[in-house]
Amino acid sequence: MVLRRPSQVGLRLLPPSQHPDVPPMPNPNPPQKPRRRWRRCGEEPRRGGFGVRRPQPQGLVRRQSSGSRADPATCESPQLGFLRVQAPVQVPEWKAVFQDSTLPLMVDIGCGSGRFLIWLAKNSPEPRNYLGLEIRQKLVQRSDFWVYELGLRNIYFMFANASVSFEQLVSSYPGPLTLVSILCPDPHFKKRHHKRRVLQKPLVDSISKNLCTEGQVFLQSDVLEVALDMRNQFDVRLDEFEHIDTIDPNFLCDTQGWLLHNPMGIRTEREIHAELEGEKIFRRMYQKRNHHLSG
Repeated sequence: MVLRRPSQVGLRLLPPSQHPDVPPMPNPNPPQKPRRRWRRCGEEPRRGGFGVRRPQPQGLVRRQSSGSRADPATCESPQLGFLRVQAPVQVPEWKAVFQDSTLPLMVDIGCGSGRFLIWLAKNSPEPRNYLGLEIRQKLVQRSDFWVYELGLRNIYFMFANASVSFEQLVSSYPGPLTLVSILCPDPHFKKRHHKRRVLQKPLVDSISKNLCTEGQVFLQSDVLEVALDMRNQFDVRLDEFEHIDTIDPNFLCDTQGWLLHNPMGIRTEREIHAELEGEKIFRRMYQKRNHHLSG
């Protein structure tokens, strides 16, 4: 009998791991799950290393000029973030921001997610530009994405502290400032935090200075203490402002002088939530006089 190799008779030997009668053996060197490496603030990412964030898609969010918006991919300490919010933002090129930068301007201070302002930009029959100021950067980025998707050219959102940047922004705008809204701002309940409330005397001074004649200020809150605080800031300026119900009787108020209905035609998300919970909304709307009353 002549012995032949398996290859000579058309046979192929199977390795033990593939033989039907041999149970599979565990891999002595199983692949290790890559360890995630987080880089520290200020550390340069390693090429090919783990923990490096993917680059943000281009074209979805409008790119801001230096100093006006932080890069979301950068690692930033809370202290640095606080300092950036306190720093004035760089004034944008208004002609590049709006299709027509000479239109009347509405500024919403503390615009949140921006849905309220976007609805106005889409549906308002009055030609107007809209500027939203918000100190929470992620909300601004999301609002920017919606504006880009909708193709709106009459609305713009900025990561900015209105207490610091309002004056330089509105004073540089080519058109008239016709409406300022502050809707359900952060209440800052603790007394030592009251100074953090957005509507302070310097901001009221800037609004009064830049608002055009017969321009309006709309204030709203679901917290009575905050609403009274904002109301008092303008009630002491009756030589400059008058409440809307004294001008137009169609604006109805309750016995305490609060507007019964939202004059903007759309409610904010916070307003809807508060009313569903059975809470009252406190509203005031002021109009700048065309002349100062003499004392």
